[in-house]
Amino acid sequence: MAELILIRHAQASFGAADYDVLSARGHRQSAALGLALKAHGTAPTACYRGDMRRHRETLDGIIDGLGIAPAPQVLPGLDEFDFRAVLDARFGDDLPPGLHDDRKTHFRALRETVRMWQRDEIAGVPERFEAFRTRVLAAVDAMTEAGGDSVVAVSSGGPIAFIVATLLDAPPSTMVELQLQMKNCAVTRVVFTARRRFLHTFNETPHIDAETMAEYLTYS
Repeated sequence: MAELILIRHAQASFGAADYDVLSARGHRQSAALGLALKAHGTAPTACYRGDMRRHRETLDGIIDGLGIAPAPQVLPGLDEFDFRAVLDARFGDDLPPGLHDDRKTHFRALRETVRMWQRDEIAGVPERFEAFRTRVLAAVDAMTEAGGDSVVAVSSGGPIAFIVATLLDAPPSTMVELQLQMKNCAVTRVVFTARRRFLHTFNETPHIDAETMAEYLTYS
């Protein structure tokens, strides 16, 4: 069977004016993951990433650690949904204090907001859930039908969580529960044939052990 290795991006810049930039720790995480994948014998035959800066920077670090990999292909279907815009659309002019810069406030609001978005209950969002669903599944089709035996793809928590929920035949509401527990640089493995796909592992962190946990274990 072939393997699709889905990787959530490394730590970005939560609370900053531009979230779509890796932190210094995020750069270290991605390089450490590349080294760990190399130590486990990973030799990708194809590489993909979303069209976001944090995806590109994460994959660059992973490739540095691996030492060699095929030239990455960009799949915008792997991009995260615009969670900030969805939150803003829900709350309008009545944003809760700390919505975009306090982690507890942000993630508490995000859980219910994502479920409202999935039920198409929020007007004015830049992307409806059905469009998100369609593009993510199209990206999976593109990666698994291209013929690679070991495919590495860097994406974000939302798309990866949706893929996992779909493979488990779970309701869409499961997506946000998976998304909120996903670690930065976590690895999710999907094995596939020409006809079928199976979830193999979820939320692995091969670059983290007892000594490196304080440095590399992050969630946003």
